[in-house]
Amino acid sequence: MLKVKITKMNDLKFEKNLFNPLTTGRKIDEFFSSEGGVMPGTNTVVTGDPGVGKTTVLLDILADMNAKGKRVLFVSGEMNQIDMVGYVRRFPKFGDVPILFMGDVADEDPLETLRDAFQEGYDCVLIDSLQEVAVAVQDKFGGTFKGATTKILNLLEDHNMGRNKGKVNTCFMMINQVTKSGSFAGSNRIKHMATAMGHLKHDSETGGRYLYFSKNRRGGNMNKLFFNLNLHNRVNYLYEAPMNA
Repeated sequence: MLKVKITKMNDLKFEKNLFNPLTTGRKIDEFFSSEGGVMPGTNTVVTGDPGVGKTTVLLDILADMNAKGKRVLFVSGEMNQIDMVGYVRRFPKFGDVPILFMGDVADEDPLETLRDAFQEGYDCVLIDSLQEVAVAVQDKFGGTFKGATTKILNLLEDHNMGRNKGKVNTCFMMINQVTKSGSFAGSNRIKHMATAMGHLKHDSETGGRYLYFSKNRRGGNMNKLFFNLNLHNRVNYLYEAPMNA
């Protein structure tokens, strides 16, 4: 017979570090959680309009965490080393972020590459993009795109739970592509396992750009946060506005 496991949360014990947010010291922290930062063991999925700055904004966050001594990793499924040169010239702090270029290991097993890379235990990993990495897994093993995505998500969940050498509850930030119509592209499981769903948009009225969260299980500011990329070495957060304004 099927054994059903019933859990009482009051019976569980967690490490205190699980409730210490990863912070940048900037305005964006309050949008990730009510604690003021990205929480360990969580998954944030970010979508956005083409050219709005998804990679730049998330790399800016990752670089600030890195500067505060957190162990971070950028997994790039879309760019190569030459592509990153322009980013680093505009944002020199990106040059200190450890990067796994998936193109550098194109002849290897992409899933095994990720397993090996994550095994040391990172505080935060940025994946750009989830679709590109899933395509690499599908090309290697065949099967469906959904099946390839599931393999990756299972791996991420292991590290959310701290199943690595460092026993670190890794948080993941994942850029997820959208269809031409602007709708979410990917399996429903991505949505279900996401602690937070963030979106970067161009504002048609002001010509500016803003970030907002449509879902966040850890609380946080749910307003629009306007920003631009005009400053050297950091994203310029401007002001917030209500979502219904």
